[in-house]
Amino acid sequence: MDLNQQIKEIKQSFRLMMDGMVATSMRQKGVDYKLNWGATLPRLKAKADEIGKNYDLAIALWKENVRECKILATMIMPADKMLPEVAEIWMEQTDAQEIAEQTAFNLYQYLPYAAEKAYTWMASDKELYQLCGFHILSRLFMNGQEPNERGINEFIDQALAALQGDSLMVRKAAMNTMMRFSELGLVYSRLAKSALKQVNLDFL
Repeated sequence: MDLNQQIKEIKQSFRLMMDGMVATSMRQKGVDYKLNWGATLPRLKAKADEIGKNYDLAIALWKENVRECKILATMIMPADKMLPEVAEIWMEQTDAQEIAEQTAFNLYQYLPYAAEKAYTWMASDKELYQLCGFHILSRLFMNGQEPNERGINEFIDQALAALQGDSLMVRKAAMNTMMRFSELGLVYSRLAKSALKQVNLDFL
């Protein structure tokens, strides 16, 4: 089956997953996609499992300005085949918090160069880039990946800057990552506590 046909069929399958309440609630929160069927994540995940990993299809789906297409793209893109420049393009084209979070969880954390991207994006002046950076690091820390000395210093600097910034979603992501960092062991826990003291914060 050619790509266009495949995409057409996938889009038709979204109609069956349609959830008006989810879609309406997103619109009320100011999340605006050209098209949004309000399909739930478990249903999209089931669809992704049915399709399997598929690079060309992921690239084509991402180009559609449809919430479900973009999320599905993040689920079927094979992380080992995604080049850093493609990740950059996807990041540039991300304009919603949900897509940023889904891409970080479903895909970016598994990239062979995940940590590198996390540090670069965390230091960006763009909110969604920072959000993605912290989410990726948070997952890496959760999986027991320990940063080197430079990584530790860089993470703490960026996290403290984010925690004092204006963006609530970035502050939450930074705090969450700080908690994951502290769970890496006693030394990390002490570093996190003393860093948070500098900005008069503590783990909630």
